[in-house]
Amino acid sequence: MTAAHDLSWDPGTRLRVLLIEDDDGDALLVEEMLADTSVEYSLERVETLSAALGGPLTADCVVLDLQLPDAMGLSGLTKLGQHAPGVAVVVLTGQHDQATGVAAVAAGAQDYLVKDQVDGPLLVKALRFARERKRAEQVEQQFLQQQLLARENARLERGLLPSPLLRDPHLDLASRYRPGRNGSLLGGDFYDAIELADGTVHMMIGDVCGHGPDEAALGVALRIAWRSLVMAGLPMADVLSMVERVLVHERIEPLFATVCMVVVAPDRRSLRLSLAGHLPPLLLTPGDGHLLTGERLGVPLGIVDGAKWDAVEVPLEPGWSLLLYTDGVFEGRVGAGSERLGHERMAALVVDIKRETGMHGRDLLDELIARAERLNSGPLDDDVALALLSHDPGDPADER
Repeated sequence: MTAAHDLSWDPGTRLRVLLIEDDDGDALLVEEMLADTSVEYSLERVETLSAALGGPLTADCVVLDLQLPDAMGLSGLTKLGQHAPGVAVVVLTGQHDQATGVAAVAAGAQDYLVKDQVDGPLLVKALRFARERKRAEQVEQQFLQQQLLARENARLERGLLPSPLLRDPHLDLASRYRPGRNGSLLGGDFYDAIELADGTVHMMIGDVCGHGPDEAALGVALRIAWRSLVMAGLPMADVLSMVERVLVHERIEPLFATVCMVVVAPDRRSLRLSLAGHLPPLLLTPGDGHLLTGERLGVPLGIVDGAKWDAVEVPLEPGWSLLLYTDGVFEGRVGAGSERLGHERMAALVVDIKRETGMHGRDLLDELIARAERLNSGPLDDDVALALLSHDPGDPADER
């Protein structure tokens, strides 16, 4: 079966061939073999490896002689592979030595042919198969790279999205993290929640400015630092100061981060709120909801040396829920113009969803994201991090 009769070959596809051969007789032989087939082709010839490596290679396949004036044996194949790793190579040798051909394939060639044992159809078939093998190798390599990237992202996500340390059966923490559509799988958003031995619950959410692996890594570092400091028993104000020191030490460039930190009392009837450049959380009650005060909005971490962050005391009613969020959910557009949803309308949207549907927990967060995307007429551009801490008082006899 010749190349022209192989149904897997599109006869309308021109085969571009580069021949690296210093012998005029062998070069003429290759040209005649190609001319004897009905395959559309274009043939370019150079006599030395240096001439071939003088510019970019656009050929589908290279036919390489192993005995060149400036490259003997497999050294030419190695240099060619380094110069154009995406080009298929068929080695053409006059040596009746199968070991040489096997060594050439092991060194990166897709096939090898012996000069006096090849005709036109066999040559074309070898060239076509070499090209397809190279494509298959590239697809496999890309797949392996994607697998490695996926595993790396999974390891980063395990650090970015923690397992909350909550023991109180009257508390439930629902969270959602959605990457934006900017091509990165991770951003600088981070959150965490810890219940200490005395029943105090510490919760936080933050956002490192920017997107990408550096910001994601810094976000993980800040979250782990925060968790360690809280578990060590540091006062609330000192925790933010120490987290800022970690940020300044770990950042590669002058990045900053916003943080919202909440400490819920053991009796669940009050909380203390500290804001470092982050917008205030949304407090949901059984009948309504409102954004907590942002009057004491401090500067973000990493902006001002020696900054301090004051805490605000907030009373809580039984059955409360507290939503902490990053800006990705409310920076989506409303309609086709440039108008943004904004955090105040986002808060009103959450209250409406709760009132209309009775949703809570993860269902409420999923519906919020879905409605924000509908208003945005598509996926949100930025990363979205949401953490909803809900209190179910249960039987009054069980209250603390």
